[in-house]
Amino acid sequence: MRNLISALQFITILPLGKAKSFDPPKMLPYFPLVGILLGLMVALFDSVVIRLWTPPVAALLDVILLAVLTAAFHLDGLGDTADGLLGPRSRDSALEIMKDSRIGTMGLVAILFGLALKWGGLANLNAHRSILLIIIPAYARATILFGMRYLPYGRPEGTGKPFFSEKISFKHFWGLILPIGLSLILGFKAIWLNLAFVIILTMILLFYKKRMGCITGDMLGALVEITEAGLFLMISLGDTL
Repeated sequence: MRNLISALQFITILPLGKAKSFDPPKMLPYFPLVGILLGLMVALFDSVVIRLWTPPVAALLDVILLAVLTAAFHLDGLGDTADGLLGPRSRDSALEIMKDSRIGTMGLVAILFGLALKWGGLANLNAHRSILLIIIPAYARATILFGMRYLPYGRPEGTGKPFFSEKISFKHFWGLILPIGLSLILGFKAIWLNLAFVIILTMILLFYKKRMGCITGDMLGALVEITEAGLFLMISLGDTL
């Protein structure tokens, strides 16, 4: 329970008191569970607002709530990553740009596009709306584990460095059991959701490996945001097939 609370304190703004411990390797397996809890809060919120507004407005409010609950933690990483990686820059230059707290045009555009895609997917959700709101944030935060497992940390120090203090093994992935299990409620759509997750995750990690050969905290945040937006978009496509 202590490690789950630490993970919640690290990723969210939930009022859980001051962190009593900070043990990143022990926190990692709980990231998908943090996603489940975030998704549950959004799903409960959505069940209210969907009765008061049209689906597009409810979707907008859901996106805003999710950003607020995480203090735009991953969105900041998406913006910094876009500024650093989307251009003809060297690896060292890209790493230096991502350290800059200021946001550039590419970063702003990436954030706007990411939020727009997420909103578009959410606005079109029909069947299994609540369960998808719960499990997709869990899948998105599980990508952090894959990023740490398959790519080395790209800086000698930084916020993400303590999370790479020991090699991520498959025992750290037990938190994925819950979202995968819950996805079975979707029936055949579960196959589409899990396939989309694998494809999106693989494409991003391959791009990171080719472009940088490493990963940073900002790149992990971008991984979360792109996966979340992509899954909402692709699962809503399934609703129209």
